[in-house]
Amino acid sequence: MAIYRNGTFDEERALYGSKGIEVECCAFDGPADGESALKECSDVVATQCHFNLRYPFWHNKNVKITECEMTELCRAALWYDDNVEIVDCTLHGIKALRECTNVKIKKCDIISPEFGWSVDNLIMQDCSIVSEYFMMRSRNLKFERIKFNGKYSFQYIEDAEFNDCVLDTKDTFWHAKNITIKNSLVKGEYLAWYCENVTFENCTIVGTQPFCYCKNLKLINCEMIDCDLAFERSEVDAVITTKVDSIKNPLSGVIRVPEVGEIIRDIPEANGMVIAGEIANKDANKDAD
Repeated sequence: MAIYRNGTFDEERALYGSKGIEVECCAFDGPADGESALKECSDVVATQCHFNLRYPFWHNKNVKITECEMTELCRAALWYDDNVEIVDCTLHGIKALRECTNVKIKKCDIISPEFGWSVDNLIMQDCSIVSEYFMMRSRNLKFERIKFNGKYSFQYIEDAEFNDCVLDTKDTFWHAKNITIKNSLVKGEYLAWYCENVTFENCTIVGTQPFCYCKNLKLINCEMIDCDLAFERSEVDAVITTKVDSIKNPLSGVIRVPEVGEIIRDIPEANGMVIAGEIANKDANKDAD
């Protein structure tokens, strides 16, 4: 394996097409302002490097990036890559991950608008993220202990799992399919509109107008705080453990809730049942048994 240590690279395609290399304590920065430093490479290990130029990792295979910094100027850092592991890094450039497969990201600080589009097979653990349109149109995803802040996240995703996450976001999970969210806090307006086959279990949900136009939506032992006009035109089965401010026009299913401020039915198709009070609590306990 060729080793590059304590070097500075600023030329165009500085290490283009390299195979089997280790890059340690190097800086990709300088007056030449060259792009695509590690394009079309394979079997790359990058450790404690500073990336301040555009498009460093494109069309790569088998890449491990550890304790590296990608600045705001390092835009579109990873595109069209396969088999990537990123650990203890900062990723602060826009569009940092696109069209990649088989990705593991752990203990990273991510500030990147439009991150993670069209990614297939990603595991992300113990990360802090600020983004807009995060992970759009991606699939086969697993998130554990992530803290997210931003807007328009997880839209059009498919086949994903979330556990022990904190998501402070608006318009999230729109058009999502086959998703499970467990033991998580989800805060924001207009949650999960137009979603299909989505389950929330032991979650806390905060914000106005959640769960509208949904198909096969399930809530299992969830709290709903400051939620009004919920479940409009949705197919839903829910066991909710807190008061819901208002429920509007559920199409089908059963919603069990200890208290509801207002039930609105102003269309003939609103046939979903709302069971409130002690009866709902008894039914929920019976189902749990």
